[in-house]
Amino acid sequence: MSVEASGATAAIHAAGPVREPGSRARRSTRFVLPIYTGMVIVYLMLPILVMILYGFNDSSPKRVSFTWEGFTTQWYVHLFAIPDLTTAIKNSLFIATVSTIIATILGTLMGLALVRYRYRGRQSTDFVLFMNIAAPEIVLGASLLSLFVTLGVPRGILTIVIAHVMFNIAYVAITVRARLSGFDRSVEEAAQDLGAGPFATFTRVTLPLIWPGVLAGALLAFALSIDDFIITNFNAGSVVTFPLWVYGAVKLGIPPQVFVMGTLIFMGGAVIAVVNVLAQRRKN
Repeated sequence: MSVEASGATAAIHAAGPVREPGSRARRSTRFVLPIYTGMVIVYLMLPILVMILYGFNDSSPKRVSFTWEGFTTQWYVHLFAIPDLTTAIKNSLFIATVSTIIATILGTLMGLALVRYRYRGRQSTDFVLFMNIAAPEIVLGASLLSLFVTLGVPRGILTIVIAHVMFNIAYVAITVRARLSGFDRSVEEAAQDLGAGPFATFTRVTLPLIWPGVLAGALLAFALSIDDFIITNFNAGSVVTFPLWVYGAVKLGIPPQVFVMGTLIFMGGAVIAVVNVLAQRRKN
C-alpha cells in the first residue's frame, strides 16, 4: 500500500498543480469591471473637463469659440464683467442656499419621522416622496404654476424658493432615512440615562451620527437647485437665474465667463465633498 501511495503522490506532482475549470475565465474577466468603471468615469467627467479647459481659452469675449486660440486667465480676472450674468449667478446662489437650508431641515425631520414612528399616513408619505422624484419636472413645474396662479401669488424669487424646496425635500428625506437604517437607539438611551434632555440628545448624539447623511442630502439639494431649469422657468416670472441666462445667451453666443462660473461651482462642490470624506476618515 505504501508503494502505491508514493506512486500516486509522484504522479500528482508530475502532473503539476490542479487547475479549476473556471480559473482561466475568471482571470480574463477580472479586468472587465475596472475597465467598465473607468469608461463610465471618463464619460461623466469629459464634459466637465471640456468646460474647465475652455474657461482658459483666449476666445472672443462675446462668443465661445471651440477652436483653441491660446491659454489665458483673463476670464477669471474679468469674471463679473457682464452685469446681467453676475445678477443671474447671485440669484441662483441665493435661491440655492435658502432652499437648501429649508429643505435640509424639513427633510431631516421627515427622515427621522419615517424611520422612528408608526403613524397613519406613513405609507402615503413614502409614496408621495417617491412620486416627487419620479414625476417629470415639466409636470411639477406646470402644477406649481397653476397653484401660484390660482392663489394669486406673484412669480419671483419667493415662488422659485418654494418650488425648489418642494422637490428637494424628497431627496434629503430619503438620504437621511438611508443613513438612519441600522441606527443604534441604545446610544440615545444612554445619553438620556446620563441626564441629557431630548434636545441635547439630538444635537450632541443623534445629529453628529447622522451628519454625513444630512450633509449628503444638503449637497444634493444645492446641486439640484442651482442646476434646475424647467421648474424654475415655469415659476420665475421676471427673475433670471444662471441656467435661464445661459439658455437665453445660447441664441447669441455664450461668453467664456459662463465656463469659469461653472468651473468654480463644480470645484466648490468637489472641495466640500473631499473635506467631508477626509473628516469622516479622521473620525474613524
